[in-house]
Amino acid sequence: MNAIEVTDLTVGYGGQPVLERISLTVPAGSTTAVLGPSGGGKTTLLRAIAGFTRPIAGRITVGNQVLTDSTTHIAPERRGVGYVRQDGALFPHLDVTGNILFGRPRRQRRQETAVGPLLELVGLHPDLARRRPDQLSGGQQQRVALARALARDPHVVLLDEPFSSLDTSLRAATRAATKAALAERGATALLVTHDQAEALSFADQVAVLIRGRVAQVGTPTQVYTSPADLRLAQFLGDAVELPGHGTQDVVECALGQLAVAAPIEGPVTVVLRPEQVELTPSPERSDGPIARVEAMTFHGPYAVVELRLEGSPSVFVRARVSSDRLPTIGDRVGLRVHGPVVAYPS
Repeated sequence: MNAIEVTDLTVGYGGQPVLERISLTVPAGSTTAVLGPSGGGKTTLLRAIAGFTRPIAGRITVGNQVLTDSTTHIAPERRGVGYVRQDGALFPHLDVTGNILFGRPRRQRRQETAVGPLLELVGLHPDLARRRPDQLSGGQQQRVALARALARDPHVVLLDEPFSSLDTSLRAATRAATKAALAERGATALLVTHDQAEALSFADQVAVLIRGRVAQVGTPTQVYTSPADLRLAQFLGDAVELPGHGTQDVVECALGQLAVAAPIEGPVTVVLRPEQVELTPSPERSDGPIARVEAMTFHGPYAVVELRLEGSPSVFVRARVSSDRLPTIGDRVGLRVHGPVVAYPS
């Protein structure tokens, strides 16, 4: 059974469509990330599923229940859907206990014994139960917001860029705690984000939403290694692009003859990721192209190295290199490409 089924959904404001005939399936108990640039309709999709926005057309079901279609529109509070906003949206006048219990049905809001287990579920100590939101860190506030969403035992939890305001290390820890809590409850989650790394690391399935349309749906590995088109390849991560020519299972380009993920013929744009490019310190022993290190950008655990190909001074290639094996600017190195590349008709 699919937890969420969105079919031919069109949503707009003031007569202008933001989403056009969106269809998306989220299997029960799984996590899907909707990835796209700002203004692409990601939050609008969540608001339609939550019931805050009524679609122009289409159908939304959760489990066996129709939430929205041409004749039905169930109120948000009756949908059994948890919603975690970007800022957490905690009530400043309530402590942690009050905020979490507010997420439960009215008749259960005095059951304070439920708060401790919910805090532990999201990776927080029960001692925080009497603190106010202004006495919590940003990451703690987001986890309390998640606990409040889970307090109703929802079938589905919607996450509207809940980690975007946190610093890098806190974002990773909060994301991991959120993923673990959702898995513990067996909840189905739909996350919207414009952060490629977040989508790829958090979800079982990624749907790329561009200009109000679903451009591709697949596992994180599928969408990253085999983007549907060149535009998606550029959006999903750093891409090295080279002109080439395809002949069935191989492409010929400045980096030599490379295996290609899908057969293609004729003039192409070859795309590979910087981590596919390996530097060899003895270029004379390399059977591949030779390049000179022109520049380097250090990122801590790795560096992105800019290389100019010898014999082709207008061709530049980027490689992602572990920080314990960094070359020196000016070094001559051999290049080797690992794994198949993707290619698109020129």
